[in-house]
Amino acid sequence: MADSSWQHLRRETLAVRAAVPRSQYGENSEALYLTSGYVQPDAATSARRFGGEEDGYTYGRSGNPTVTSFEQRLAALEGAEACMATASGMSAIMLMCFSLLKAGDHVIISQSMFGSTLKLIGSEFGRFGVETSIVPQTDLAAWQAAIRPSTRLLFAETPTNPLGEVCDIAALAALAHNVGALLAVDNCFATPALQRPIELGADIVMHSGTKYLDGQGRVMAGALCAREQLVVEKFLPVQKNSGMVLSPFNAWVVLKGLETLDLRMQAQSALTLELAQWLEAHPAVARVYYPGLASHPQHELAMRQMNGLGGAVLSFDVKASSSEQARARAFHVLDQLQVLSLCTNLGDTKTLCTHPASTSHGKLTEAQRQAAGIGQGLVRVAVGLEHPQDVQDDLARGLNTLDTL
Repeated sequence: MADSSWQHLRRETLAVRAAVPRSQYGENSEALYLTSGYVQPDAATSARRFGGEEDGYTYGRSGNPTVTSFEQRLAALEGAEACMATASGMSAIMLMCFSLLKAGDHVIISQSMFGSTLKLIGSEFGRFGVETSIVPQTDLAAWQAAIRPSTRLLFAETPTNPLGEVCDIAALAALAHNVGALLAVDNCFATPALQRPIELGADIVMHSGTKYLDGQGRVMAGALCAREQLVVEKFLPVQKNSGMVLSPFNAWVVLKGLETLDLRMQAQSALTLELAQWLEAHPAVARVYYPGLASHPQHELAMRQMNGLGGAVLSFDVKASSSEQARARAFHVLDQLQVLSLCTNLGDTKTLCTHPASTSHGKLTEAQRQAAGIGQGLVRVAVGLEHPQDVQDDLARGLNTLDTL
């Protein structure tokens, strides 16, 4: 849980200061505790700690000081009472669903969510009797119409991957709370540097720490931020029994990544806006998807929810006359890259490009992809920290030669 003594500190300070107390050695950089077990002072204390009657570390699956530092820091940044770290973003979603849902319960999710999220909740949990409705991301009436007496959870991702669709968090929170359900928000793209869903009414904030929280493409990590009661009573028991825990080393890496989160998100958002404007003017580009552009359908909402910045991910469609030609043209743009990385991750200091229809959303049916707006000519760009002209030159190498195909 977050330390109450941090309440008066601002976000930038919390990003470098929130952590467990220093050890007796007085280290300034947070310590990395690599251990699977902890020596107990006596049998009675051991019994109380294992019984949950007294705070204290017992076993790596139940807690670690380095992991706790990461949890406290992220909770403080999100304005949450508590945080539960997990091995990956998808394991965070798995933990949330296992903790909150049972057979017969109903979940509403956006059709624009990350492909693996759609498969996990819509298909895998369906095998255990959890029912799912998939609705258009920005259609509040569709979310309302999908609600049933058995609805327990609304789960939104904003902005979405890869089209950058933005939902009204406060409006969805009101819908959920009116029927006694919870609202969970995937805040991976915006991060707490740009957007704090709990302040807008969300109950749970989910993160893939693999992305911007780390910021340099080094490790896998995930997290759930929520009320202390929800974390302690719902998430913690399931995590202890399932073992969906974050390793201390990965926690330490992401903990240090959080120190530069605010600076990175500001810089990368500015670079992404510049690239989006350049792409929008390119004759080979049919459309650019980026919340920071005035042409984006939810631009005004995004600017209100995201501290006036659009984030660091954009997507664009290449011009094409058919789906087959679109795929070939998108592949051509990617195959001509010499500086940027053809890589499905995002949130790195290096600019990463990918073809969503054949990677992140490749396991969906064509109908599902079309419903989500993922065409074969779509290219996603997660902008890093290179000089903007070098990024443009590398993309232009493919865009400017599409007519040679």
